[in-house]
Amino acid sequence: MNNPLSGLGDLQKLQAQAQKMQAALQQEEVVVEKNGVRVVLRGDQQIIEVSVDGIIENRIAEAINEAVKKTQELAAKKLIEISQQG
Repeated sequence: MNNPLSGLGDLQKLQAQAQKMQAALQQEEVVVEKNGVRVVLRGDQQIIEVSVDGIIENRIAEAINEAVKKTQELAAKKLIEISQQG
């Protein structure tokens, strides 16, 4: 007889690995400078700073971060919908 909880250990292991990866990505930064625009982005896709021609414009960073968060929430909802259909 199959134990429905037998995969739980694997799930917990994957979750722990994902948390480690997230923490590691938060420590990394990518800096891109192009056409007078400089973007500093953490490895977990959070924008730290946006500057245009040397002027910091964190309103832009805040708006982009909010948009990314909304797309992540949308993706999570879609994943739940798809998993409930199958």
